[in-house]
Amino acid sequence: MFASIAPRYDLLNRVLSLGIDRVWRREAAREALALHPARLLDVATGTGDFALELKARAPGAEVVGSDFVPEMLGLAREKARARHLDLVLEEGDALNLPYPDGSFDAVTCAFGFRNFADYARGLAEMWRVLAPGGRLVILEFPPPRPGLFGSLFRFYFRHVLPRVGALVSGNPGAYTYLPESTLAFLDPERLAGLMRATGFRTRFRLLTFGIAAIHVGDKG
Repeated sequence: MFASIAPRYDLLNRVLSLGIDRVWRREAAREALALHPARLLDVATGTGDFALELKARAPGAEVVGSDFVPEMLGLAREKARARHLDLVLEEGDALNLPYPDGSFDAVTCAFGFRNFADYARGLAEMWRVLAPGGRLVILEFPPPRPGLFGSLFRFYFRHVLPRVGALVSGNPGAYTYLPESTLAFLDPERLAGLMRATGFRTRFRLLTFGIAAIHVGDKG
């Protein structure tokens, strides 16, 4: 599914989020870079938007992007070349990361975590590859919150987004999956609890009336 929508993926992100996804990535990048990491891993990097944001903000750091969709990684490489940014982009499974223990000072995951088949396993792998004192940052769509705005956003997610996504991408299933995966995802409090159970010291904050959330986990 992700391979089939790869060519239109970035365009659809901009259109469907009204461009706000760029603001969310900037906020998450600030959290990831706050401790001045020398080596970062972006899990489920997709077309590389977040990895590129990290590298642009920390040109002296080594940034590795990992994803299991070759078509997405191909687009990420093209974007990195166009921006003259030196990224390491590799195929990898988020539930079995191909890196030694303690390899990275920071690990990030932007809008990919809810696609994991096993959240606890994914967190355990990210904990494993983090060095002591390292930081995990997850940027994700939580289920819409109760209230008027949450109801409006739920309507948009269920009825507007799938139609626009299908029209632009030519893959109706992909943009039915997006709202379904978000509505079925953990609420922010439950994700924070799962991160604490993994061992992280955890905090989170909601962005844009709760449409997105940043979770920060520090490894002691």
